[in-house]
Amino acid sequence: MNILVTGATGRVGSRLVPRLLDQGYSVSVLVRNPEHTRDLQRLGAEIMIGDLLQPQTLQEAAAHKDAIVHLAAAFRGVAPEVSHAVNMDGTIALADAALAEGVPRFIYASTNLVYGPGTDERYFNEEDLPVPISPYPIAKAAAERELLNLYRSRGLGLCILRLAFVYGDGDPHLEEGVLKFRQWHPAQRIHLVHQADVAQAVMLGIESPRAKGQIFNVADDQPVSAAEILSMYNETMPDDAVSRTVDPSWLQLVDTAKIREQLEFRPNYPSLYRALNEGAL
Repeated sequence: MNILVTGATGRVGSRLVPRLLDQGYSVSVLVRNPEHTRDLQRLGAEIMIGDLLQPQTLQEAAAHKDAIVHLAAAFRGVAPEVSHAVNMDGTIALADAALAEGVPRFIYASTNLVYGPGTDERYFNEEDLPVPISPYPIAKAAAERELLNLYRSRGLGLCILRLAFVYGDGDPHLEEGVLKFRQWHPAQRIHLVHQADVAQAVMLGIESPRAKGQIFNVADDQPVSAAEILSMYNETMPDDAVSRTVDPSWLQLVDTAKIREQLEFRPNYPSLYRALNEGAL
């Protein structure tokens, strides 16, 4: 099976591509600059030059592919208009290329941040209406809507994966998050997902007939508190932290019943503690 991956040199992509290759997929990666792809080339990935903001470069990359896994995104430190251009316009340009080339499956990596502010008592499910409040999830939610329109109107082989906070396999994301978690109430929780389980969800999205046209939350089984995360890095919360209020803008706890029931997703790392005990951070 021939797979095209965007965002392959990013934190998720650079860990996903080796797993896809290990499972026997033929993998091409779409990049603007091939300089950072040497490790992927050594593993057997084919390098294709293209740019989401240059639609004329995308159709050749999509040709003869059985699936596209779209991970590329503009996230940190970009202006809202750049976020919209890359995360929405670029995504739809890639989907148009997939349709033009008859690509059977289009896996879109979205985020649980699209749900917007939440509560500690209720987990979001895929039927909940997204109410994003910042540029990145606003653009991702807009792309979701347009992709679903393409699924309904033109038969795009869509599967949307709403990823929780991704960590593991040496990804510094969680450790970087400590700077933010220090500012939280100690009991405030966040939902995580390990890189290995992102890869599992992607492969299920590629392979399962039941994934087409569906949205799935992707997360581990057990959200974790700020105090628990800090303790893993041998840090303690400030004494006054218990007087802080819980920030609902970071409460996107999600229900994963749908992906478990429909795609038989079972996390390799159901909790952060499992990953810690197995040296998989």
